[in-house]
Amino acid sequence: QVQLVESGGGLVQAGGSLRLSCAASGRTLSSYAMGWFRQAPGKEREFVAVSSRTGWTIDYHNSVKGRFTISRDNAKNTVYLQMNSLKPEDTAVYYCAADTAPWSTSTTPHEYEYWGQGTQVTVSS
Repeated sequence: QVQLVESGGGLVQAGGSLRLSCAASGRTLSSYAMGWFRQAPGKEREFVAVSSRTGWTIDYHNSVKGRFTISRDNAKNTVYLQMNSLKPEDTAVYYCAADTAPWSTSTTPHEYEYWGQGTQVTVSS
C-alpha cells in the first residue's frame, strides 16, 4: 500500500505558475502509474495528466496540453505537476493518484486505487 501527500497549491494570478508535488511513502512509485486529477466545486473529478510507471508514456487532458507538465522522480518517490499559464478555469482541488495496473495510463478516476488528500489551486482573474 502507498500513501500519497500533495503539496504546492495556492493562490496565483492568471498567467502565473505553480508546481504541485506528490510525495509517496510505503512503496516505491515505480510500481505505479501516476495520475493527476482535479475537482472544481459542483463538478465531477476530471483527468489532468498521467505518467506510466516508467514515465515513457504521458498523456494530458486537451485543456492543459502545452501548459502543464507531469514528471516523476522515482529516486525521490515524488511526482510533479508543473502548471504554467494558469487560467481561472484551472481553479480546483488537485489530487494525485496511483494505479497498480501494469502498463496503465488510465484517464478514469475509478481505476486508481490510491489517492492523496488534495491541494487547492485558485487562479484569480
